[in-house]
Amino acid sequence: MAQQKENGKVWFITGSSRGFGRVWTEAALKRGDKVAATARKLASIADLKEKYSDNVLTLELDVTKPEQVKAAVEQAYVHFGKLDIVLNNAGYSLVGAIEEAHADDIRALYETNILGPVSVIQAALPIMRKQEYGHIMGTSSNLGHVTLPVIGYYCSSKWAFEAIYESLATEVKQFGIKVTIIEPGAYATEFGSPESLRFAQNMDVYGDFKAQFFEQLQAFERGDPQATPQALFKIADAENPPLRFNLGSHNLPLTRATYAERLATWEAWDEVSSSAQG
Repeated sequence: MAQQKENGKVWFITGSSRGFGRVWTEAALKRGDKVAATARKLASIADLKEKYSDNVLTLELDVTKPEQVKAAVEQAYVHFGKLDIVLNNAGYSLVGAIEEAHADDIRALYETNILGPVSVIQAALPIMRKQEYGHIMGTSSNLGHVTLPVIGYYCSSKWAFEAIYESLATEVKQFGIKVTIIEPGAYATEFGSPESLRFAQNMDVYGDFKAQFFEQLQAFERGDPQATPQALFKIADAENPPLRFNLGSHNLPLTRATYAERLATWEAWDEVSSSAQG
């Protein structure tokens, strides 16, 4: 029998120190929910304890350390007595052309953006199965469907993130566990700050191309992060939340155009494709 769900949700959020993680952590606390807020440096979220007292549990967490992840998730559960929502939000972007990035740079990106969330999911699932309910969310991006140059490895990490979450949703539905991928477009967060970016080596041959790319990037209209919490809460409170949720108004037109182009290409080559069936 599933445990009785009390009023007010308990969240476990990674990457609570800045960007969406900070906005959503504070918004959840302001609406009366409880949050296990995590960050690599405890000092970066220490003020949350001062503001929200017993409603927040602040934990130091590097998602690339599976044992630390497991301990943090279990500590949050013991502290609050339940886990309603686990939100994988920690991540960063690697900036560089495909040729420029060293294998170590790519490996480090995947450790944080892919293997880190997997560690959180694997730590949370035994608890949610025991509860017979729970909601696993994750911050992906519209770049989980489309790509941009110069941040191709970041895009690839989000494509992998989405595939993992989609498979997960099918696997854990039987346990009463819900899964949602949050896909933000461009927002005016700290995601472009040095703390959220890593840079590959620079090769002169890509200099002009990258300069043009960054110039175009600056022209992107960015949404207001403070406008997002109510949309997130509608997903969190929904009886049947969507697997995928576009955050912002720009994603759907771009995704629709991208998939239309892909379908047109597949269809144009379908005769050749079918001839290879044997």
